[in-house]
Amino acid sequence: MLHFGTDGVRGVALDELTTELVSDLGRAIARVLQPVAIVVGRDTRQSGPTIEAALIQGITAEGVPVHALGVAPTPAVAFVAERHNWVGVVVTASHNPWQDNGIKVFAAGGTKLTDAQQIEVEREWHAMTSVQSTAPKAIVHDSQDLLQAYIDHRVSIVGADRLQGMAIVLDCANGAMSSVAPAVFRAVGADVVVLNDSPSGTNINAECGAASPSGLSNAVRAALQVDVGIAFDGDGDRLIAVDDRGTIVDGDRLIALAATDLAERGLLRNRAVAVTVMTNMGFHRAMDTHEIDVVITPVGDRNILLALEEQDLVLGGEQSGHIVHRAHATTGDGLLAALLLAEFVHRTKQPLSQHADDIMVSYPQVLINIKTAEQVFAPADQLAHEIADAQHVLGKDGRVLVRASGTEPLVRVMVEASTIDLAQEVAAELAAAVIRVCGGDIQVGSL
Repeated sequence: MLHFGTDGVRGVALDELTTELVSDLGRAIARVLQPVAIVVGRDTRQSGPTIEAALIQGITAEGVPVHALGVAPTPAVAFVAERHNWVGVVVTASHNPWQDNGIKVFAAGGTKLTDAQQIEVEREWHAMTSVQSTAPKAIVHDSQDLLQAYIDHRVSIVGADRLQGMAIVLDCANGAMSSVAPAVFRAVGADVVVLNDSPSGTNINAECGAASPSGLSNAVRAALQVDVGIAFDGDGDRLIAVDDRGTIVDGDRLIALAATDLAERGLLRNRAVAVTVMTNMGFHRAMDTHEIDVVITPVGDRNILLALEEQDLVLGGEQSGHIVHRAHATTGDGLLAALLLAEFVHRTKQPLSQHADDIMVSYPQVLINIKTAEQVFAPADQLAHEIADAQHVLGKDGRVLVRASGTEPLVRVMVEASTIDLAQEVAAELAAAVIRVCGGDIQVGSL
């Protein structure tokens, strides 16, 4: 049986994530959350329409009406849910390959489920029987027009024609941002070149987008003059940027730039930002320099959002490019973050490369993924002695993180050090220790 991870349910489409399981999950969401309506969107995977149909069948069987957006970015579904106080559900596996699919759920109002809500939905789902609800089958509304309200809102944040003269390259990952992001950037006045905006159902995230930004980097380098390049992931809730020189700018630097800009303008509430344990040490040094407090959370945008709520903050995110501007949205939005980044570059009249170079110095970071036969839940506890030895070798200018993935059977080893050679050496030793204790093999391409 599938379980909720750090960001919903994922599995191999129509194999692990069957239509029966999806239909039952739809019923469980309707029963537990008891919404007045549910808005449903999906990304561009080949399995999307089939899984969407099963999901809607389960929801409507419980008497809950559905507003179907069709292909829509995850943050657009959250936006519609917020506007109408509906529950939102997205059929997506985010940055995973096309063969996978999944379900993300937003509570009424477009916020992430609480831990209690998620546990109860999963409990109801796993206990599901063939007994159907006595409620009459509900109506499905074709609500693709609601996507325009999301587009209009994002344009309004920057202002129509505000970015006149900017040259922007967008890599839409052949995903849910393929039509939305170009429309928004053109509406704010940018000159736009678009890559990977022709979804086939099997090319989402395929050597493109936020998970593979090298193609975008090459395109920016080949162009005569580009101000900013943006790569989205398959469902559009995260981004990676490329500066005017074609250099990749990751989530750590983007959050650091946003934090300092907001702080200088008096808009960084409580003068603090929330990031995860994966955030580079260089980010923390930069925030110390600017006297900005840092709240550290476990990996996952759910944890970032929880910290923003608990600490009353307006900015948080992850190195991987999930960035939450809470003053404008209830969840991470790659398009929103991209717009605010472009507006920042335009307003300051300085190239992104200069901003990115000045904001922080990244410590060399090595990440190794060990694929295990079964899910490992507490690898740091099992390897406490080895981790302590590694930290002793690194000293105060390095750190170690060993954690289990929340979505797949992987143990992730991350090491930061004063030099790349030392980081690689310590990471390799820890990866060998993980294999010795937990089993498994190093995942190809993770070194």
